[in-house]
Amino acid sequence: MPKHSGERGSAAADKPEVKIVDGDDAGNDIGDETEARGQAGPGGAVAKEAHEFAPKVVQADSLDFLRATRAESFELIYVDPPFNSGRKQESVRLRTKLDSEGDRNGFGQNRYQSEVMSRMAYEDSRGGDYLDFLGPRLEEARRVLTAKGSLFVHLDAREVHYAKVLLDQIFGRECFQNEIIWAYDYGGRTRKRWPSKHDSILWYSCNPRHYTFRYDDIDRIPYMAPGLVGKEKAERGKTPTDVWWQTIVPTAGRERTGYPSQKPLAILRRIVRVHSNPGERVLDFFAGSGTTGEAACSLGRHSVLVDESSTAVKVMQQRFAPFSNGAQAEPALPRQRAKRNSPAATAEATAQKDLPASSPDNSAGNSSGS
Repeated sequence: MPKHSGERGSAAADKPEVKIVDGDDAGNDIGDETEARGQAGPGGAVAKEAHEFAPKVVQADSLDFLRATRAESFELIYVDPPFNSGRKQESVRLRTKLDSEGDRNGFGQNRYQSEVMSRMAYEDSRGGDYLDFLGPRLEEARRVLTAKGSLFVHLDAREVHYAKVLLDQIFGRECFQNEIIWAYDYGGRTRKRWPSKHDSILWYSCNPRHYTFRYDDIDRIPYMAPGLVGKEKAERGKTPTDVWWQTIVPTAGRERTGYPSQKPLAILRRIVRVHSNPGERVLDFFAGSGTTGEAACSLGRHSVLVDESSTAVKVMQQRFAPFSNGAQAEPALPRQRAKRNSPAATAEATAQKDLPASSPDNSAGNSSGS
């Protein structure tokens, strides 16, 4: 197995600075606790008397965390690493109000004045050292997976082919199971080439034949021509293929956290539901807005979410605060839209600046995009 940026660390090395982040932003050294199977009980962005499956949020460099974690600690890992797009990713939350001298047009050809309420941004670029950055983390991911565990790596067309060759070396080509295509239809359309409207999710298992795949738990989708398959089949629906059609997180939707690299909860719920068992441990070491944790909590799985970014940690703290009173997480449903830019009172809306066409969501630095 090739080395990428120095020798692989070990749990016996000096413990890195790895902190659990409590709801009140307190931190405490978890060197030994991390080694103790990355316990994913109450903690993270919720109170100590939390819901049993409340996600644990850890602010740390992902490689430091992985090197401090005992082998075979997690049954499932999903990561949405930086896409290395070379662009600035930004999400802006606006408030608009009716103003004849405003800066934008709206409902009924009225003018509205917009005010920036919050802004999140990062530079998504690592240049030529991308595999040097990603390689050691994927090696450690393989080490901390259980014997029947699975890894899902979410990338786009810029780096996915390089990552697949790297993962073939780490796991073995026989352990490659699927390239899942997440297809969506959102954003601008270039006139210079075919618009890029999909991401790739690589699935590798530690064992080529023995892994978790809960077929009966797959959410079914409607037949395109239900009249051709009979009433019973039409009512049951069909299982998805390796091409998943799913819109991105709506800019004004209930699910939106404002984090610029947020993935749809439906994607993560499908992965967690099918590729792990109730009560098992799920890890996301590029956690971003924490979608993996919400999916795991709602499905009765423990989860550990790691991110170096203080912005990401604050977003997750806010997102998981309701879990501290023992409330179950519910699948996010689209919010009923009010009339767009209604001239009634002040309207609040979330406006997301155009992201790269090939990637509605990605992450920066050591941050993740889920």
